[in-house]
Amino acid sequence: MVTRDELLRMPKVELHVHLEGSIRPETLLKLAKRHAIPLPADDIAGLREWYRFRDFPHFVEVYVAISKCLRTPEDLELVAREFLEGQAEQNIRHSEVTYTAATIEQHVGIPFEYQMKALRNAIRYGKEELGISMSLILDIVRGMTPERAHQVAEWTVANHRYGVCALGIAGEEHRGTTEYASAFQLALDSGVPIVAHAGETCGSEVIWDSLNYAQATRIGHGVRCLDDSELVAKLRELQTPLEVCPSSNVCLGVFPSWEQHPLKKLMDEGLCVTLNSDDPPMFGTTLTDEFLRACETFGFGMEECRALTSRAVAASFLGEAEKAEIQP
Repeated sequence: MVTRDELLRMPKVELHVHLEGSIRPETLLKLAKRHAIPLPADDIAGLREWYRFRDFPHFVEVYVAISKCLRTPEDLELVAREFLEGQAEQNIRHSEVTYTAATIEQHVGIPFEYQMKALRNAIRYGKEELGISMSLILDIVRGMTPERAHQVAEWTVANHRYGVCALGIAGEEHRGTTEYASAFQLALDSGVPIVAHAGETCGSEVIWDSLNYAQATRIGHGVRCLDDSELVAKLRELQTPLEVCPSSNVCLGVFPSWEQHPLKKLMDEGLCVTLNSDDPPMFGTTLTDEFLRACETFGFGMEECRALTSRAVAASFLGEAEKAEIQP
């Protein structure tokens, strides 16, 4: 039986985790008090209970409340530093973190350049003080106007390799992907890779759109690919990395339980599977917890855990020398 200590000793990489969804209840309470923003609870015990996942509308309610508490660049630097400290405690050596800069600019009013300065400060702290790295995936949110999405692509291109590693697309899959083709093309023409949330709550067609219109390098979630044998064959042929987040899928009702989650089936199909936490405190998990639960549910040993980690390292946007330093 694999132990938590063994998993903590294993160097890890995380590819699918949202910065805003990683904020601890304790930090949210601190920020809310700092800015006199009311929350449903005014103590840690009550806030932890409110954080606990109930259903999708409640999940959105918590996420919106978190975003509203990020009022200054200093707030952003604080939550990014704390995120990195949590990753360091788990021996997660590199994280590629999805961040919705457009929402923070639009609804909170922090100009993008100030956001990036704060987040680069945190990245520097992670490297110099904690010995770990982080880069950002700036995401388009489905439902944005194409013009706003183009702005996100421009930010991504301008900051590529300066704290930003990719352009992302996330949000409700039924809202579509194809209307952002010009934003994707701007990124691709500039050598910026694209990561697409797809095949989580909707079927295989969103994954096809992500491959055909966005030329996505990685697929966030992707678990619904199993509905389409032709797509499975395509993903196997391309070895397109899938950023699989089992606890998230179970909480959001994509699958009824861990036991019925297709993590092992995806691996058995020869697909390039990585393991991730998505929004850790909101789903009551961490990357280490995801590995431990996978071992308990599917009988994985350290060999399977190392294989999952090796695929995450290979699928990351790190340079080859940096990848070589992390191999488990």
